[in-house]
Amino acid sequence: MAWFYLIVAGLLEVVWAYAMKLSDGFSRPIPSAITIGAMIASFTLLALAMRSLPLGTAYTIWTGIGAVGAFALGVIALGEQASLARLLAAALILSGLVLMKLSSPG
Repeated sequence: MAWFYLIVAGLLEVVWAYAMKLSDGFSRPIPSAITIGAMIASFTLLALAMRSLPLGTAYTIWTGIGAVGAFALGVIALGEQASLARLLAAALILSGLVLMKLSSPG
């Protein structure tokens, strides 16, 4: 169950990052509320996952899902640049996440 919590927490990190971008510096109420709600849910699920997963594993996976997910959403939804270097960087992060999962207990 810890891995499920961790994956959902990482996806919620993508949600809050995107909603924060849409909040325009917390000047728009609905995206601002989504940001705060998703942050609380993400941190809660991360904390639940950390009950049984090592800190280094849980935090690395959580931030990695957020980083790669936010990058992908930025490219897809916001038209941000998807240069070869940026795609390679995202692929390296993703490969690190896979290696971290394969080398971790639980």
